[in-house]
Amino acid sequence: MTATPVELTAAQRTAFGQLAETLAGIDRSAYTAHHRDWRAPIFGLGPASAPLCIFGRDPGRTEVEHQLPFVGRGGQLVRAGLYRHALGLPQAAPAPSFDASVAAGANVFWLNTVPYKPVGNKAWSMAAKRRFQPLVAGLLLHAWQGHTVMMLGREAFFWFGIGQPAPTAAALQAFWLREDRYTATLSIDYRNDGQTRPLRLAPLPHPSPANAVWFKRFPALLAARLEALVPTF
Repeated sequence: MTATPVELTAAQRTAFGQLAETLAGIDRSAYTAHHRDWRAPIFGLGPASAPLCIFGRDPGRTEVEHQLPFVGRGGQLVRAGLYRHALGLPQAAPAPSFDASVAAGANVFWLNTVPYKPVGNKAWSMAAKRRFQPLVAGLLLHAWQGHTVMMLGREAFFWFGIGQPAPTAAALQAFWLREDRYTATLSIDYRNDGQTRPLRLAPLPHPSPANAVWFKRFPALLAARLEALVPTF
């Protein structure tokens, strides 16, 4: 049974929209092409009790079209992995339909560093990520109750160092240099607005087709992560 998903409050939607008003670099043409409001953040969120948070970089054109996170080509790799894992299927099993892939993520909590599509799908600047960090961190710590976060790519991983004590930032840097960073985990005490939550970080490569080094290896790495992190998902 799928738990009731968390939804943004009216105040949270307003706060994100106000930041978007002054954020240069939102791909407004992509939103206009799909008759979407470029001020509306694209978040999947999910049940507060979700055992896993999947943390990405930012939405793309397909996410704008459907107003759902992680539904483009790279995101579908993630969702296909969740689908196969939940049903105990081998990696060679056919990919699910779009609707089945969306349903497969119903028990996951989904977040991005910045919930808006950037022009050219370039990663948002550190300044942009810092502006949105308090709001996104608030969702991470107050809307979600879990502890295990699987982040996709370097940008998403190092987001967890923004506003953190120097030892945490140093631990992130040291972990990223490890050859086993896509199989090992890093435990940190994540702080935001006076609250601290122990988190277990489990990075993976960014699942973009442009990431030639890791794209073909991504499904196997994801499958191993899911088996280790949430074997009874």
